[in-house]
Amino acid sequence: MAIIIKTPEEIELMRQGGKILAEVLEEVCKLAKVGISTLELDQFAEKFIIEHSGLPSFKGYRGFPGTLCTSINEEIVHGIPKKDRLLKEGDLLTIDCGVTFEGMITDAARSIIVGKASSEKEKLIKTAYQALSKAIDIVKPGIHIGKISRTIQDVIEKAGFHVIRDLTGHGVGKFLHESPTILNYYNGNPGPIIEPGMTLAIEPIFSVGTSRLRTLSDKWTLVTTDNSCAVQAENTIVVTPSGCEILTVL
Repeated sequence: MAIIIKTPEEIELMRQGGKILAEVLEEVCKLAKVGISTLELDQFAEKFIIEHSGLPSFKGYRGFPGTLCTSINEEIVHGIPKKDRLLKEGDLLTIDCGVTFEGMITDAARSIIVGKASSEKEKLIKTAYQALSKAIDIVKPGIHIGKISRTIQDVIEKAGFHVIRDLTGHGVGKFLHESPTILNYYNGNPGPIIEPGMTLAIEPIFSVGTSRLRTLSDKWTLVTTDNSCAVQAENTIVVTPSGCEILTVL
C-alpha cells in the first residue's frame, strides 16, 4: 500500500478526533483503580466516544470485541476487556484505543500503574514515554522512517529492556493500519523518506525479559513468552513542513 498523504481538511478531522481520543484516555486512566473491571473501562470509553460524536475504531475491527485493548502486566497488546478481569494493586495497565471522527482515524495508547508498583514497572513506563517522546522529537520532512526505529531501539536497549520485534507502529488515518510500517528497532533498511502530510502512529512496545511473544486462546491477547512485564505507549502525529504535531494530546 502506498503512503497516503492527508489533505489539510483530513488532518483537521484527525486533529478533532485526536482530541476526543486524548480525552477518553485521560478519563479511563483516572477510572483505572483497584477493583474495577476492564469491561467497565471499555463500556465507559465507548459511551464517551459516541457522546463526543466519534466512533470506536477498534470495535469490530477484524472481529475484535472491544472499544479498548486492555493489557495487563505480561500481556503485551490486544487484551480483551472482560467483566471478571479486575484491576489489582501494582498492575501495569496499557490502554490502547482508536477514534474515528468523520471517517478519519487516530490511534493512541497510555500505560499506567494501578496503585503502587515495583520500581521495575515504573522504569518500564518511564522508558516507554521517553522512547516515544524522543522518536517524535526527531520527526521532520527529509528523514527516513528508519531513524525513528533506531531512536526507539536505542532508548529501550539502553534501559536494559527488549523490543518486541513482531509489533510495530504504522501509518493511520483513512484506515487503522496504513503504510509505512514503523519498526521499533533498526533492521538496516532506512525505509521511506518522511514527507509533510504523513500521519503516523508511533508506538514503542517492549518487555523486561524477552523479544518473543505468544497468542492466548482468545486469539487476540499477545503475551511475553517468559511472562515478564510489557509496556506500550503511542501517539498519532502529522508531519508538518518543519517537524510534526501530536494529534492525540489535550
